[in-house]
Amino acid sequence: MGKKVLVSAPYVQKEIDKFRDLFIKHNIDISLPEVREKLSENELLEIISNFDGAVCGDDAFTRRVMLSAKKLKVISKWGTGINSIDVKAAEELGIKVCNTINAFSHPVADTTLAYMLAFARNVISSDAQMKRGVWEKINGFSLSEKTLGIIGLGNIGTQVAKRANAFNMNIIANDIREIPSIILEQYDISMVSKEEIYQNADFITLHCDLNNSSYQMLNNETFTKMKKRPYIINTARGGLIVHKDLLQSLDKEIISGAGLDVFEKEPLPADDRLLQKRNVILAPHNSNNSPKYWAIVHENTLMNLIRYL
Repeated sequence: MGKKVLVSAPYVQKEIDKFRDLFIKHNIDISLPEVREKLSENELLEIISNFDGAVCGDDAFTRRVMLSAKKLKVISKWGTGINSIDVKAAEELGIKVCNTINAFSHPVADTTLAYMLAFARNVISSDAQMKRGVWEKINGFSLSEKTLGIIGLGNIGTQVAKRANAFNMNIIANDIREIPSIILEQYDISMVSKEEIYQNADFITLHCDLNNSSYQMLNNETFTKMKKRPYIINTARGGLIVHKDLLQSLDKEIISGAGLDVFEKEPLPADDRLLQKRNVILAPHNSNNSPKYWAIVHENTLMNLIRYL
C-alpha cells in the first residue's frame, strides 16, 4: 500500500503532471484538494488524518492540525517561509518540517527594485495619463538621490542591497543578526537601528521573517516616526504591517505610497480600500514568480518529501 500525500501547494498543483512518474516510482498516492491560495486550519482538520506526508504552501499547520495528523511524517514546504507551520509542535510530535532556503532571492529582489523604480520615475502614473489622452510631464527623481532602508538583511535583503548599490543609493539596514563585514563593505551598507531607518529612509523595504519579534512591526507608532514620508515596500509577509494603520498613514500622507505583494488577509478582499489608492502598487503574492526558480523549488520540495517519507 502506497504512502498518501496531500499536495496543497498551488504552484505544484499547477504542474502536477510533470511529477506523476516520480510519485509512481516511489509508491506515493497523491491527493489534490481545491485550494485558493492556502488551506485554513478547519479545512486541514477535515482531511489531514489520512496522510503520511504533505507538500504545502502557506497552509495553517497549527498544533491542532498536527495532533489530528496521526500518520504524518513530513511537511515539505514549497518555498522558504515556514511561519504558517507550528514548528515546535511538529518537533514534539516527530514530524519533519522541510523548506528550500534562499529559494527566490533574485525574483523577489527584482520585484522590490521594480516597485522602487516605478515610484521614482512615476511609470504607472505617466502611462495612465497618456492613455487618457493627457500629455503632461510628471516630476520624478533618481534613486541615486535617495536613501534605502532595508529591514532584514538576509539572502533577499542582501540581493536588494546589491541592486540598490548599482543605482548608487545610500543604503542603511537593520538585522537582528550580525552581518559579515564583507557584505557590508561590498555593497556599502551602514547598519543602523530601526529608529534611524524610520527617520532617515526615503524607501523602507521589509525582508525579515514573520515571528514574534517582527509581527506588526509597522504600525501607527512606527509610521509616525517616518519623517521623510517614505515609500513602503513589502514582498515578505503581510503580517509585518498592521493593515488598518497602513491605510491610515496613506490617508494622512504620513507615507508617500506603498508597493505590496503580500497582505494580512489573502486573497485581498475585493472591497479593500488599498485597491482605490493611486499611490499604491499591488500584486497577488507573486514576487517569487520565475520559471527557473520555481523548477528548482519544485525539485527540492519533492526530494525533501521523498527523503523523509
